[in-house]
Amino acid sequence: MGGGCGCGDCEAMMQPYLDKVLDPEQLREAEDHLLECPDCDKRYQFERKLRMYVRVAAHEEISPELKAKLAGLRTTT
Repeated sequence: MGGGCGCGDCEAMMQPYLDKVLDPEQLREAEDHLLECPDCDKRYQFERKLRMYVRVAAHEEISPELKAKLAGLRTTT
């Protein structure tokens, strides 16, 4: 995922890595980089947890009270 941090390659590979769409060579490269780069590993952990929370939230029902409150916040343009 790139040498040194600044990690332009890491940025380009992060989402495909999380989506599990890398070929085996790219996957090994990404995993090796995450082991060597604490900044990228921290970013990966954050993105992984964020995806988990989004999945959970997408399946939770919104209460009628919250729906009404959100509807009251809408602005018409």
